[in-house]
Amino acid sequence: MTAKVAETSITETTDRVRGQVEDRLSRFLETHAAPVDDPDVIEGYRLLREFVTAGGKRIRPILCYWGWHGAGGGDEDAVITAGAALELCHAGLLVHDDVMDGSDLRRGRPTIHRSLSGPGRKPSGQAFGASAAVLLGVLAQAWADELLSDVGTDGVHTREARALFDRMRSEVICGQYLDILARVREAGADQAFTVIRYKTAKYTVERPLQIGGALAGAGPELLEAYSRFGLLLGEAFQLRDDILGVFGDTEVTGKPVVDDLREGKRTVLIAHAFARADGPQRDRLHAWHGNPGLDERHAAALREVIADTGALAHVESLITQRVGQALDVLGDGVIPAQTCRALALLTDRLTHRVR
Repeated sequence: MTAKVAETSITETTDRVRGQVEDRLSRFLETHAAPVDDPDVIEGYRLLREFVTAGGKRIRPILCYWGWHGAGGGDEDAVITAGAALELCHAGLLVHDDVMDGSDLRRGRPTIHRSLSGPGRKPSGQAFGASAAVLLGVLAQAWADELLSDVGTDGVHTREARALFDRMRSEVICGQYLDILARVREAGADQAFTVIRYKTAKYTVERPLQIGGALAGAGPELLEAYSRFGLLLGEAFQLRDDILGVFGDTEVTGKPVVDDLREGKRTVLIAHAFARADGPQRDRLHAWHGNPGLDERHAAALREVIADTGALAHVESLITQRVGQALDVLGDGVIPAQTCRALALLTDRLTHRVR
């Protein structure tokens, strides 16, 4: 099989899995209307359903599938259902993340708490929007649990996958806690990397791979290889996300590129900028990073500082380093060859993306 044919086959499989997951989500949500006939509650349910089905990269279910594939596969419906549950979990976490960050846009559309904060709503205001969004985020998590319980496969494998899912959720909540702590602690690069590991790397790559593997009966050696690969790719993925959050294009990313700077996120990129800045550069960072009044003109000045300190180039080198290490794991011979080819292709796409 030529490299081009292999890439086409992997892409077709990935697209098919994405479509099956979206179909599974749609079928599940069709049976979960609001239990009360109240127009405002119905509106909240509608917003959540639209958010879940509005797209997204579907990274977690795709990685879950390839983790399952690498362990020998089996009941495909089980891994598709698990992937859909991962997406519901992800949706709930994003709704909460947007509330905590005060974000206006997600995927190019108003965030749920902003949609529910309109002046025509009774009770109206930001407090109502935030409270309602928190409840809808919890609802998405409850739906994730319900959907995961539908996984029909061997009991032992299901329990192992469920344990990994539960651990993943605890880890990402811990990572989010560390993220908000980092803003008040003015965290350095080491602390920012800890946030990445728990908020993104484990939750986005490592655990989805392992959940899929567990469903197919993966042994300890394969699960450990998934862990090593997943943490490295997950860190590279988030480092790219941090760069896009500052230097990306809002029209492409669907999120204002001033948000991370305005919110004062202590990313690895920002930590290195502070560490490398001279006196005037540090003064500019302190004045405008985390400033609610940050406008595009001052955001552009911050981007210039970040680039001039060498922080941007350094983070690019960190991405390259982690990608190389992740590919080395794929060369160890533990993960089957076809799955390695798929994971190598996904590694390239996830770390060289523009959205």
